[in-house]
Amino acid sequence: MTETRTYATGKRKTAVARVFLSPGTGNIKVNKRPADDYFVRETSRMVMRQSLELLELLEQFDVNATVVGGGHSAQAEAMRHGIARALCELDPERRPSLKRAGFLTRDARKKERKKYGQPGARKRFQYSKR
Repeated sequence: MTETRTYATGKRKTAVARVFLSPGTGNIKVNKRPADDYFVRETSRMVMRQSLELLELLEQFDVNATVVGGGHSAQAEAMRHGIARALCELDPERRPSLKRAGFLTRDARKKERKKYGQPGARKRFQYSKR
C-alpha cells in the first residue's frame, strides 16, 4: 500500500501542528479525534479549514494532524499554517493565492516575558515622588 502523504509543520504562539495531507474525501482528524469534536468553537473550525476552502479542495484531501501547546485558537491557526504549507509542497502553483491570503506567514506574535523586579511584562510599580 503506497499512500502519498505530504507533511508540513504549522506554528502559532506556542502551538505546533504536525499536518499530514493525503488524497481522500475530506476527513479531518486532530489528535486522533474528528476535528468537529476537538475544536468546540465554530470559529476555530472555520479558521482551521480556511486554506482548504480558499482553494476549494475541502473534499479532495484527508487531514491528519497532531497538535501540541497553546490554546484551541492558536492550535487552529497552527493547523491552518501547516495545511497551507503542505498544499504548497504538493503544488507550487497554489503558493501565490495562499501567500496573498496570509496563510503562509507564520504569525510571530507571542506573549512577552515578565521582567525581573516588576509585576508584569510592561507594568511597573507605582512611582512615588515623595
